[in-house]
Amino acid sequence: MRVSGIRIPQNFLTSRRTIERLLRLTNISKNDHIVEIGPGKGHITGPLLDACGRLTAVEIDGGLCDILEAKFQGRRNLALRRADFLKWPLPASEYKVFANIPFSRTTEILRKLAGSRNPPAEAWLVMEKGAAKGFMGIPKEDRRSLMTKPVFDMEIVWRFRREDFHPAPAADAVLLHLKRKERPDVPFGLRREYERFLTLALRNNGLGLSRILTKRQIAAALREAGERDARSGEILYVQWLCLFRRARESGL
Repeated sequence: MRVSGIRIPQNFLTSRRTIERLLRLTNISKNDHIVEIGPGKGHITGPLLDACGRLTAVEIDGGLCDILEAKFQGRRNLALRRADFLKWPLPASEYKVFANIPFSRTTEILRKLAGSRNPPAEAWLVMEKGAAKGFMGIPKEDRRSLMTKPVFDMEIVWRFRREDFHPAPAADAVLLHLKRKERPDVPFGLRREYERFLTLALRNNGLGLSRILTKRQIAAALREAGERDARSGEILYVQWLCLFRRARESGL
């Protein structure tokens, strides 16, 4: 796959049996518009076309697009887009995402999906296990998780063997399911303000928070949201939301 004109190494799933097993873990149906990111040679594209009503496959590599066009000629429910996904405009109507994404671009792809005015209703993304746990806030919340959780609930629904891929990845991989919240915890109109708050608060390993709020304000916000994790003492996601509200009230 290429992103922004640069060839990005990718670990491909080639077993149709494995791919169909993954699709059975989803609720993809003939009523759905699915977006596939970086379809490559179409190993996942074929089963997706059989499962969904409409598929938009976004591939920047011209040679791979030619392969896909030839391979799926006549499939009327496929729209092939020769484009950089990170620059491609997401659909304005309801859609879902299923993709084996390049592991080195996971953060950029999640940022695009979570930061959209119209995020996918659901997404199933193949990624490194460590990255998936990071987005879920495990072992602790960080910028990635705090920017994604206002929009999506997340769950690991499949754990791969390294030999499921060609070539085999250097790290373990999983299928992460993201489901859009009925109402985002941070409204779209406040997302930039929330991101600015996190940027300031997380500076110097979290010490930046004390430059935004007083000790009394921080303590009050944490009490309002509930107790800290007794094992780690880390600030929990819901507490970060309360801290953001306090910061807005203080004129951040």
